[in-house]
Amino acid sequence: MKTKIWLYSLLAAALLLAACGGPATTPAPEGLGAPPTDENPCGDKSKLAKELQLYSWVEYVDPALKEQFENECGVKVIETNYDSNETLLATLQAGGVGYDVIVPSDYMVQTLIGEGMLIPLDFSLIPNYKNMGQQNVGQYFDPEQKYIVPYFWGTSGLAVDTNVIPDPEPTWKLVFEPGPEVCGKISMLDDPRELPGAALMYLGYSINDTDPAHLEEAKNLLIEQSKCVKAYDSQTNDDLVVQGETVIGHIWTGDAILAGDPDAGGREGIVYVIPKEGCTIWQDNMAIPNGAPNPYTAYIYINYLADAKRAAQNAEFVGYGTPNEAAKAFMDPDTLANPGIYPDAETMKNLQWIEDVGDALELYDRIWTEFKAAAGGG
Repeated sequence: MKTKIWLYSLLAAALLLAACGGPATTPAPEGLGAPPTDENPCGDKSKLAKELQLYSWVEYVDPALKEQFENECGVKVIETNYDSNETLLATLQAGGVGYDVIVPSDYMVQTLIGEGMLIPLDFSLIPNYKNMGQQNVGQYFDPEQKYIVPYFWGTSGLAVDTNVIPDPEPTWKLVFEPGPEVCGKISMLDDPRELPGAALMYLGYSINDTDPAHLEEAKNLLIEQSKCVKAYDSQTNDDLVVQGETVIGHIWTGDAILAGDPDAGGREGIVYVIPKEGCTIWQDNMAIPNGAPNPYTAYIYINYLADAKRAAQNAEFVGYGTPNEAAKAFMDPDTLANPGIYPDAETMKNLQWIEDVGDALELYDRIWTEFKAAAGGG
């Protein structure tokens, strides 16, 4: 069922763009600034702020690109990181204003739109939006493509040290039915949707299940599993497996890919596994929060990163799938052929989007709190 929803959304996006020639354009406030161009990617420099406040995931932009933007446009990028979409939401709800660009995931985009926390974008100020692949626009979380520019996409599977587990079976059993050589050397994402979602998929349920009995079952499974979990970590779980402190990590695509790349500080023998039962497919997106102090500078930054060559450089550094189709002409063919980054059609059938569960979010919050308490706070 999830596969059909995903495919239908791609078709809807294609029809929408074909009919409209691109996303609907909401006029920017008068006097915001001139659109950037290929020859002048910084737009009207006289209207750029001296600093841009970026609120994003850790290690999610090539530092060389940030430096290049700072040198070329005269804007210093001040980056603050969060470890989950829920932390992002809580920060904004608590009045955490002052950010110019944020990078929410799919289901959180839907929530932020509903809360009135994102501004509709003026795509005339983001001409590089044309580089985005149709499979990454018009998705369920922004069906009219008004609020976001796709940034990266990927999956949430397992990094496995094949020096310890030579021939890992691609299944959630690796972490939910661990052998003695694995128990105590597992890390799991510290995320209130990803972690219960993994348990739900292992149990044969939807990642967005709202049945209280099923969520209770998932909670109890996670509590039992916690005896074998070394860490709940969404930020340094790649370091744990590289350093040999863990042999399996529940992890996001790019972190796993880089963990297995010695040239990127990783180690030989670490492979990325997508469980056969399925795992999360997600998409992170650049957006401008309502009340951003420097919206014009935000537009310039977003467009800057959406340039084909710069997006290719960024994707090679970060290790995630790029939604920027034009960037692929400038990327290493081996990267594009990596099934961990760009899964084949058969694998895609089992991937599930995390969606806004509405009022059931309170149930998820309770399950998460009870699990954390029983597991000793993670």
